[in-house]
Amino acid sequence: MERDVGDTAAEVLQRVNADALVLLLTPAELDDAESLKEWLPAPLAAEVAGMRERGQFAAELGQAEVLPTLGLLPCRSLVLSGLGRAAAGTVAWRDAGVYAARAALARGLERLAAPLPRTAAAGTAADAAAAPLGERVHALAEGLLLGGYRMPSYAVAAQPPVPALREVALIADQATLAALGGGSAAKALAQPLEAARAFAVATQYARDLTNLPGNVLVPDTLAQEAARVASQYGMACTVLDEAAIVEHGMGGLHAVGKGSANPPRMISIRYQGTDSWDNVVGLVGKGITFDTGGISLKKPDGMEEMISDMGGAAVLLGLLHAVGRLKPRINLVIVIPAAENMPSGAAFKPGDVIRMMSGHTVEVLNTDAEGRIVLGDGVTYAKQLGATRIVDVATLTGAVLVSFADVATGAVSNDEVLQQEIIQAAKQAGEKVWPFPNYPEYHDMLKSDVADIKNAASRDRWAGSITGGLFIGFFAGDTPWLHLDTGGTAWLWNDRGTEPKGGTGTMVRTLAHWLCTSQM
Repeated sequence: MERDVGDTAAEVLQRVNADALVLLLTPAELDDAESLKEWLPAPLAAEVAGMRERGQFAAELGQAEVLPTLGLLPCRSLVLSGLGRAAAGTVAWRDAGVYAARAALARGLERLAAPLPRTAAAGTAADAAAAPLGERVHALAEGLLLGGYRMPSYAVAAQPPVPALREVALIADQATLAALGGGSAAKALAQPLEAARAFAVATQYARDLTNLPGNVLVPDTLAQEAARVASQYGMACTVLDEAAIVEHGMGGLHAVGKGSANPPRMISIRYQGTDSWDNVVGLVGKGITFDTGGISLKKPDGMEEMISDMGGAAVLLGLLHAVGRLKPRINLVIVIPAAENMPSGAAFKPGDVIRMMSGHTVEVLNTDAEGRIVLGDGVTYAKQLGATRIVDVATLTGAVLVSFADVATGAVSNDEVLQQEIIQAAKQAGEKVWPFPNYPEYHDMLKSDVADIKNAASRDRWAGSITGGLFIGFFAGDTPWLHLDTGGTAWLWNDRGTEPKGGTGTMVRTLAHWLCTSQM
């Protein structure tokens, strides 16, 4: 859809057929009625400009308001979302897009149009601080799409259908750029828009998978879903059942899963984006579809959250949507050890010594520290499948909440280069990752008197997030490895900022930036 030089904003909006025009504003722009007239007729521009004085809207980040256009524009409503004073970077554009989409959907507005992020005058301070236009376009499109997420409901009670975001159009001077639902795109911005769409789809999928009830998602159904997603993008998927798990010597996964009526599965998916199978990135995701703690039973309060204990697996299966759509030039193997950790007469128990796929033995002190055990086998399997660098993602510990609350994901690694790559990708994604130290004293805490390693450091659980991660790193050996503990960030009890209640899909976009944006 071309916008001719003489086109008015109203004419462009008419072509887009939007329910609402979305304007993202800084406080300075809110005060400038003349600049508002680029998109708004004079009466509406004056109304918007006066909102700060009346205390209705100050264009701070997190503020969003919806106004009727009263026939002054060819769309029902105007959505205002604040950028605050940090509009030069990508975080503000992504977050403001989320708040705008939420405000629109709350009013039943399902088709949105938004002008592209503005370019500061060359040579100005704002220009020096601004992220490249493509990055801001990506952030805005991604934010608008992520803001349209709604947690699925199984309620039968009569209620009006929840509005869904049907279309988002980004409008430039020379073209209408469709971020959802097809349309044309300026060549220079086609790639960031496609990446934004892929990253949003991947994140939404991971959220939905994490939110599935534990009676719906068990290890076998998780394996079936993994096979379905892999097939959708032409990737090879292998699933080992309980018998094959024993045959492969995966004693850790077998031990954790044997207490449940729903037997464990080991899932692997292979994506080959180059001519030869080398420089393989291995991603290992914790797939505990429900965690009671086993014999070391958890307290009942809040145990329902344990449907999210497969959040690492959800992140990696969500990531497949981004990889499958964008087809980066990388080689990737994804490994998901899936099990239910249940107490029964067949369950493993404190004091057991189990033999892992690597041949090492583990002294079990706490059956509620089961995730690291299945991930140990997962890391060994990834190495066997060719991985030369490994990242594992897991809702591993409650201890990470003591360190970071539910704000940041903890990281521990044996490779500084890999760690910095992930941290930089997290900054691009607007997700928070903070590294833990990896000192020899922490490794010493995992020494066992009767086995090669024990699965819990001590009864007082000091440095629980660090030692939990380093247990997994033990099986990585000399292979460059990084662990991401999403025990505080994969699930939220209530909406917080731009993150939704329930499954968040945290780390999908970090890993997607790391693997996809520089390899397309």
